[in-house]
Amino acid sequence: MRGADMFTESLFSVRKLDDFVPKSHPLRSIRVMANEALARMDRLFAEMYEADIKGGRPSIAPEKLLRAMLIQVLYSIRSERQLMEQVQYNLLFRWFIGLAMDDEVWVPTVFTKNRERLIKHDAVIEFFNEVVAIAEKKCLLSGEHFSVDGTPIQAWAGHKSFIRKNGGDQDNDGGGAGDFKGEKRSNETHQSKTDPDAQLYRKGKTASELRYMGHTLTDNRHGLVVNARVTRADGHAEREAAKIMIHDARQAADDPDAEITLGADKGYDAQEFIEACQQMMVTPHVAQNTSGRRSAVPDTIASSAGYAISQQKRKLIEQGFGWAKTVGRMRQVMVRGLKKVDQMFVLNMAAYNLVRMRSLAQVRP
Repeated sequence: MRGADMFTESLFSVRKLDDFVPKSHPLRSIRVMANEALARMDRLFAEMYEADIKGGRPSIAPEKLLRAMLIQVLYSIRSERQLMEQVQYNLLFRWFIGLAMDDEVWVPTVFTKNRERLIKHDAVIEFFNEVVAIAEKKCLLSGEHFSVDGTPIQAWAGHKSFIRKNGGDQDNDGGGAGDFKGEKRSNETHQSKTDPDAQLYRKGKTASELRYMGHTLTDNRHGLVVNARVTRADGHAEREAAKIMIHDARQAADDPDAEITLGADKGYDAQEFIEACQQMMVTPHVAQNTSGRRSAVPDTIASSAGYAISQQKRKLIEQGFGWAKTVGRMRQVMVRGLKKVDQMFVLNMAAYNLVRMRSLAQVRP
């Protein structure tokens, strides 16, 4: 008997959102870890808002904001407007964020303004730190053996916005190729009018673009990111950021006399960087660069067994960069300003850690 093509809705429903999410869905374990990290941030959230006794209209709960931002990263959603549209009809997203079926979805501009508050108070960085603390609690970190690297991040600004600081360039609104061809331009004389923090930079055989530099420090045990930051792009940014991050790792070590190792590629093989590592009591397991020069890494270090392991393990850091640029849409960031780019990069690395920790939990529950 052929069924009728009819659509009838029940007047009442007794099912919960949780009933629609499969028990084996990967977001379940990620949500548990995210909620654990958010619960530890309660004091910071309380400091971000006025006391309830003063009255006023309640804001969007910061916990829901951060979970919504995580969903945007995990599912490669292009913009806040598209995120709000998908939350409207996606029951999985509503469940993860903490919205009931009947709850109104936020207006995109309201969501964006509330997100700015999180960035202002460094809530994303605190969330990243709490995720790292969970990884340490689960014994997923060695705390002694690290790798460092940097990657260029294309800014949300074009070549035509890169004009002279003294205002000598004429704006080109004709939509053509611009009048800068054949002209010598540098970061000392020019600046982007749409994103002043972006720098003209090239790495390797790539073309010069307006970029930032993203840096991560990963733990060699499982490749989890333990430190992340964004700086302006220049030839010294990677080594300078590496010094700061490994210094923080050195300070956080449980045993002040423990041997700390740092793996890195040939770009870090510079005398001043190797000496800086040794002064911090960090063994530099940096790939030797012997192309027409003498390596700053001592041969005694390069011939050790630990050096070979570090060189093998340091390649795990590329997985985080690749995930952030493909899934997290960090290849060309869609926010402007160093602080906002830094927060989005750190959020991507927190999301990457949550995904990786979920996978590791299945391997070693």
